[in-house]
Amino acid sequence: NHTPNFKRSSSQVLEEYSKRTREVARELLRGISESIGLEPDHIAKKLDLEQGMFQLLAANFYPPCPQPELAMGMAPHSDHCLLTLLTQNGIDGLQVQHHGNWVDVTNLSPNSFLVNVGDQLEILSNGKYKSVLHRAMVNREATRISIAMAHGPSLDSEVAPSPELLGEEEGTTQLPAYKGMKYRDYLLLQQSKQLDGKSGLDVVRA
Repeated sequence: NHTPNFKRSSSQVLEEYSKRTREVARELLRGISESIGLEPDHIAKKLDLEQGMFQLLAANFYPPCPQPELAMGMAPHSDHCLLTLLTQNGIDGLQVQHHGNWVDVTNLSPNSFLVNVGDQLEILSNGKYKSVLHRAMVNREATRISIAMAHGPSLDSEVAPSPELLGEEEGTTQLPAYKGMKYRDYLLLQQSKQLDGKSGLDVVRA
């Protein structure tokens, strides 16, 4: 019976995958921090990411559907976290909303990550970065498999607009667009109801 060895092996693979994607997310957050005029480690320090970074892996299986026009793989929503790294099996189906229109995400490079901005990054950046409204569609011919790894702060971190992004800027006053909330509470809020656009963000808008 080789099952015990398989379990240990799969556990080790998931542990390594989690570690590597966490490193990618941290590096992306450094670049994002710099892009909005902050120090590279600002987000990591503000959210104490060295002490803990929440990760949630979601594996999604979308079998062929004989009437795809009558079905939805996953309803429109934004992710609750800071960043989501998504990879898939080469079958398209992801759509993102751009200027009110749904746009197909196609021709992703094999073994690449698609990076979605999540709600916590929109809150922390006071709207300079917008979380991505997206949905999953089904098709008649092929099974689509996607693996999404969500990265957020520790559950006890309170996420609010960074004070360094508020105040006077280019002759205008930047007020906080969102109220602070513990990530644990935000996560429970979003997971307690059906996916519905950016309804989680609507709760914390100032």
